[in-house]
Amino acid sequence: MVMFLFLVVALVVVVAAVTLAVVGGGENGPLPEAAPERLRDPLPPDRPVDRADVEALRFPLAARGYRMADVDDALSRLGAELAERDARITDLESALAGARAAATHPPEHHVSMDKPAPRPEDRP
Repeated sequence: MVMFLFLVVALVVVVAAVTLAVVGGGENGPLPEAAPERLRDPLPPDRPVDRADVEALRFPLAARGYRMADVDDALSRLGAELAERDARITDLESALAGARAAATHPPEHHVSMDKPAPRPEDRP
């Protein structure tokens, strides 16, 4: 029973000491506010994003996971670049299909105006 009371008193003393340190009962005053972590290596703004940029992207941890603003910014940027690349691929595929269609259908031969068409009486 004495050991139990000793542990309860020790627990109360530790909790009180931590509470006073956090609230401001210590010599230095309250604990300073921690500056939120920021994304150290954001996606490059001056060139398109490549695979290495995406693989190197690391989001800082926040109280409940990742900072939503950093994740939203990165996903918006990646979505915009993917949409731009999809549009470019579609344009290039349609240009390629047009070039292939032109290559499979050679231009029609027109009758030259220099030679007159053969007449029935000229035939043997």
